[in-house]
Amino acid sequence: MNGSNRRVFMMQVAAASGTALLAANAQAQPAMVNEKDAQAAALGYVADSTKVDAKKFPKHAATQLCNNCQLYAAKATDPAGPCALFPGKLVAGKGWCSAWVKKAG
Repeated sequence: MNGSNRRVFMMQVAAASGTALLAANAQAQPAMVNEKDAQAAALGYVADSTKVDAKKFPKHAATQLCNNCQLYAAKATDPAGPCALFPGKLVAGKGWCSAWVKKAG
């Protein structure tokens, strides 16, 4: 490989690396659900289950957390994960909403 071809090759490698880095950044982690989003507010979602309004949601129990809900699509040990109710967003593992359903099994 002569000097000119080597330079062209190195420039192509650098360009390909930059493109791969941009693609990786474009697939960054989804955003967390905002408690004030319309759907989140309607379901009483809170990122911290200890802050549930007991007057509004008297059936809430301290053991009900997103990470042990059937709709939570991550490991129970993950700090956040996807929820079927909030496509493209993450909920806090220690969060809660009124749609909570005990995970089977």
